[in-house]
Amino acid sequence: MTMEPSAITATQASRWPALGLLTANAVSLLGSEFTSLAIPWFVLVTTGSAAKTGLVAFFRVVPAILAAFMGGALVDRVGNKRMSVLADLLSGLAVAAVPLLYHTVGLAFPTLLALVFLGTLLDVPGGTARTALFPDVAALSGIRLERMNSATQGVQSFASLLGPPLAGLAIVVLGTSNVLWLDAASFAFSAVLIARAVPRDPPRSAAAGGYRDEVLDGWRFLRGDRLLRSLLALAAITNLAISPLFPVVLPVLARERFGSAQDLGFIFAGFGAGALAASLAYGAIGHRLPRRLTYVGTCLALTLPLFALATVPSLLVCVAALAVMGVAIGIVNPATMTLFQERVPAELRGRVFGTTLATVLVATPLGMLLAGSLIQTLGLHTLLFAMGACLLATTVAAAINPALRELPAAEQGCQP
Repeated sequence: MTMEPSAITATQASRWPALGLLTANAVSLLGSEFTSLAIPWFVLVTTGSAAKTGLVAFFRVVPAILAAFMGGALVDRVGNKRMSVLADLLSGLAVAAVPLLYHTVGLAFPTLLALVFLGTLLDVPGGTARTALFPDVAALSGIRLERMNSATQGVQSFASLLGPPLAGLAIVVLGTSNVLWLDAASFAFSAVLIARAVPRDPPRSAAAGGYRDEVLDGWRFLRGDRLLRSLLALAAITNLAISPLFPVVLPVLARERFGSAQDLGFIFAGFGAGALAASLAYGAIGHRLPRRLTYVGTCLALTLPLFALATVPSLLVCVAALAVMGVAIGIVNPATMTLFQERVPAELRGRVFGTTLATVLVATPLGMLLAGSLIQTLGLHTLLFAMGACLLATTVAAAINPALRELPAAEQGCQP
């Protein structure tokens, strides 16, 4: 799909490919927000067990790690567009099987775990493929790279803002299991729109080595880049600290403190509102921000709200705390993605982005399982204080890390 500048005509520079990709992402992410709230709530109300809720979260993360690490090479082989469409269709079938079985022959807990595992395993290569599509679609549509990434983050933030309250309302009106039908439909819509809007994949030359060598190419590239390697370590530690927050900690906090799925939706929406506002602002001025200060500042903004949540405050304070965390994510995510896209060759995007995602996720299953157990043994307050302390140490490490001095003063993305 990569094209020489001279080959980009006025017709090719239309915004349709970018709008189609962003819209498909928005619908798919909105459906995923429904699932992210519906499944843990379903487990909590049917079993009353925080440990089982953590186990379901574990079964969503483990296949993500496997698929991200092994699937990146598959994305580069199959093609970004083809993999995105195929993964959406298969993931939609896995999600649809949950309510189908529940309303017919019954859904045992091990079967639910298996379907969650399968749906995530299929979904992650599709997400990697869409991430790899962004730079070429941005160039094709005449959009500066950092603005495309901020728009992508804005789409995700919009889904985080709108999805949880709608999911909470839908659970009340339709029932928890029926909400999953909406997610299955969103996968189908995403597949059709990407098939129609995004140009076909370019011909690919045969790989020089075997599949194992291709899988390892992503890690080899990251290992040779000190800056990307340091940022990847920072992201992995941060993800370990906050990974239990949405699937385990906040559902338990909302059930114990407020007793309502709609209140949980409002708390999630606070995060989405902060992330959406920050991503819109970043799209306008992000290329002017000093990157090193941006990374350290966002680490601090992720840390302080955890100490506030540890006091189990009112609903308004919970929403505000999540909004601050959303602002941090709305800035750091597009900044990081732009930096990776600037430094990773187009032919390695699937492998490098897949390896990056796998590395970030690799510690999170332990965090998920520990969160459920620690809530029951030590209590919610202690866990939140521990999460905050971990992120505070990460913030200090980022501030003194010499590798981050290699960050350029501002974005180097190309102009449209």
